[in-house]
Amino acid sequence: DAVETREHYKSRWRSIWIMYLTMFLSSVGFSIVIMSVWPYLQKIDPTADASFLGWIIASYSIGQMVASPLFGLWSNYRPRREPLVVSTAISVAANCLYAYVHVPHSHNKYYMLTARALVGFGAGNVAVVRSYIAGATSLTERTSAMANTSACQAVGFILGPVFQTCFTLIGEEGVTWKFLCLQLNMYTAPVLFGALLGVINIILIFAIFREHRVDDMGRQYKSINSDGEGSDVLDQNTEGSIDHVAVVALNILFFVILFVFAVFETIATPLTMDMYSWTRKEAVFYNGIILSVIGIESVIVFMVVKTLSKKTGERAILHAGLLIVLIGFFILLPWGKKLPNIQWQEIKNNSIPRTAPTEMLMPLWSLQEMQLPSNHSAEPVGCPVIQSWCLNTPMIYLAQYISSDVLIGLGYPVCNVMSYTLYSKVLGPKPQGVYMGWLTASGSGARILGPVFVSQIYTHLGPRWAFSLICGVVVASLLLLEIVYKRLIAFSVRYGRMQE
Repeated sequence: DAVETREHYKSRWRSIWIMYLTMFLSSVGFSIVIMSVWPYLQKIDPTADASFLGWIIASYSIGQMVASPLFGLWSNYRPRREPLVVSTAISVAANCLYAYVHVPHSHNKYYMLTARALVGFGAGNVAVVRSYIAGATSLTERTSAMANTSACQAVGFILGPVFQTCFTLIGEEGVTWKFLCLQLNMYTAPVLFGALLGVINIILIFAIFREHRVDDMGRQYKSINSDGEGSDVLDQNTEGSIDHVAVVALNILFFVILFVFAVFETIATPLTMDMYSWTRKEAVFYNGIILSVIGIESVIVFMVVKTLSKKTGERAILHAGLLIVLIGFFILLPWGKKLPNIQWQEIKNNSIPRTAPTEMLMPLWSLQEMQLPSNHSAEPVGCPVIQSWCLNTPMIYLAQYISSDVLIGLGYPVCNVMSYTLYSKVLGPKPQGVYMGWLTASGSGARILGPVFVSQIYTHLGPRWAFSLICGVVVASLLLLEIVYKRLIAFSVRYGRMQE
């Protein structure tokens, strides 16, 4: 057996920390401009409407869905430094393009769409990140490392809007550098900051990142990705086939997990406006606070599951997480007799109708910048009568909504990190790039379809149907988990090389 030296251990974990940073920056690149996309789009191209905004928001996930398997395939046969550097460079270039979308005299909205799609394409490197971490950790280290990765991702999503808020101090006009044709303002400064972080990330990948590979017991061995670093290592033992039934099942479970969370995140603003007669500003403000608290809750959960999984195992925790999510959505079902306040008039005169499907397609953060025209002295509130279910569906009490938020905020991060961890263990020592790419792509697809589900089911049939169907989907996923429960074991355990 090849014993890992202290220097190899330090180098291996330095490389893993670079992967944590890459995951964090990928999340920041997504969230740092979300609150300002709508006003910037209106400023550079008045022809853009809310429907086009929906495409811009979705383009990130579409780009990531396309890129993840490609970068994963690349990382299977070449040193991972290559796809990591190229993907990060694409994100840097895309952020710079975003800063210049005001320059053309026409079709500016399409340049913005291209920029956001390319940022998402660059974010396809999360498949490379997770496949590297899976291959560079032993079974005992895997859960903790995956939890740290998810925590970095969550922190990136939380801090992105914080950075954006800080840049608002620059103002809409900002500073113009004519020789660069660049306007440095509250819309362009965040993406340029993101580009700077990307450049720093590339430098750190070249300076610190090294290709390391260990087996499930922590012994280092040779890999197809190795670029000559390291010596005295074991040959990779990949005898045995991957359990593809378990792989497919985990892809389905991961899709469900991200789908239901995308639905939850998207439905927050329209639901609270309909049920509690909140104005747009109130709904965005209160839900922003709630989602921030959920983000902090998620980071704490990521840290706790690292310890808890050592006692109970990942499968049991995944089962518990799905049950918690099921209870969270079950609580959201309308149970009382009191009906919500009815809004008898629609918002007119250049504002966006609250019941338009395009609005339902937009997650919470994209609604944040949609202010009512100044000529409106009062904004109609309540459940719009055009949604026929408002006349006969009981309201969801605020206590129900808050309880559901807490439970879903607890269950989602548990399911997220456990599904990634189990997936990496089932795949074993074989190169995981393509498989991780498909898992990332399934998550991106879920984030695209979730808002579409909300726009159709919630708008036309109401919360009772929407949340009942979600509960049905989660129950089906629990049944699937029961069916494949015994197959969700580590590759080395399956072939008798280690005991569970």
